[in-house]
Amino acid sequence: MTLPTPQTAPVALVVRALAFATLRHTDQRRKGKRAQPYVNHLAEVALLVSEATEGADPALVAAALLHDVVEDQNVTGAEIEATFGADVAALVLAVTDDKALPAAERKRLQIVHSAHLPARAKLLKLADKTANMRSLAEDPPLDWSRARATDYVTWSRDVVAGLRGVSPGLEAAFDQAATDALAAIAAGDEERAG
Repeated sequence: MTLPTPQTAPVALVVRALAFATLRHTDQRRKGKRAQPYVNHLAEVALLVSEATEGADPALVAAALLHDVVEDQNVTGAEIEATFGADVAALVLAVTDDKALPAAERKRLQIVHSAHLPARAKLLKLADKTANMRSLAEDPPLDWSRARATDYVTWSRDVVAGLRGVSPGLEAAFDQAATDALAAIAAGDEERAG
């Protein structure tokens, strides 16, 4: 079977990526109280990307759906390239952390590398950070302390500082989500104290 390409079948490419991501992340859940299916996060990131590009970049939307399969599901870049093409694979790999490195080093490298990503990869990373901030505000990980959650917002803002200039609307959405996350963290403190 011939796989669709972004030029000839953009909807098929995106739906194929959704099916692939759903299958690979079937048993993965978000860390919040609701333990939402992980695919909800992928769909939100893809929606943010599609809105920011006004639907004009199906390969980037496909990459948004696939952006965590290498880190979380042992999928290789070669597998993504064979299934979705070199463009989608390059976008996914551009935003993939090296899990062989310690977590602190991976976080440091995200800050360092964010400003040097290609524009489309910056947009993808910005959408991911926006979705993560929204999740932190609405359904934070159960095992995160106030300090850890606050540190995550600070670190995310540092990463996003290098991503600015690709989408004013998405940047504003991130800024609002980060503000909302900090407010939710503070409200959680008040609930525990009260």
